[in-house]
Amino acid sequence: MGGLSIIEEIKLIKPSMEYAQEIMDFRRELQAANDADGFAGCSGLEGCETTEEWLHILDEREKQESRPGESVPSNAYIAVHLSDNRVVGIIDLRHHIDHPILGVWGGHMGYSVRPSERGKGYAKEMLRLNLQNCRERKMDKVMITCSRENIASEKTILAGGGVFEKEVCVDGEYIRRYWIVL
Repeated sequence: MGGLSIIEEIKLIKPSMEYAQEIMDFRRELQAANDADGFAGCSGLEGCETTEEWLHILDEREKQESRPGESVPSNAYIAVHLSDNRVVGIIDLRHHIDHPILGVWGGHMGYSVRPSERGKGYAKEMLRLNLQNCRERKMDKVMITCSRENIASEKTILAGGGVFEKEVCVDGEYIRRYWIVL
């Protein structure tokens, strides 16, 4: 990739109505790709018909007292390409994993890169930037997981400093657990 490095090309920001069209374009592209892991880390975007609906869900998930159901407090960020304001990815950050699913196989974060932007290093940069968010939250370590078959995600986790701990079987699928010490 010529020109600027990825580090200079994207930033993680809190989703807002300023990016409403880009967010919905991102959603449509993921739906069209029909990727089983496509909406990982998208904090419910797949079930939202509008950006307003998704932003409301995100606001609820940020607060311990108003989070829906048994979820844990979390933040979601859109990865925005600086040169054209295109949303190239979404990554979330769960404040803790003291939860029966997250503590076993869900982990502290999930992420998704727009199908047309995959293979360009965005996931690695999104993870790097989100690890900075973890440090700001004074987290000591984070667990990140991926399915055994998701080689691209595994490479991203390893590039971010992930250390393999073990595999767990969830509904017949093998999930790999990695820890990153901050």
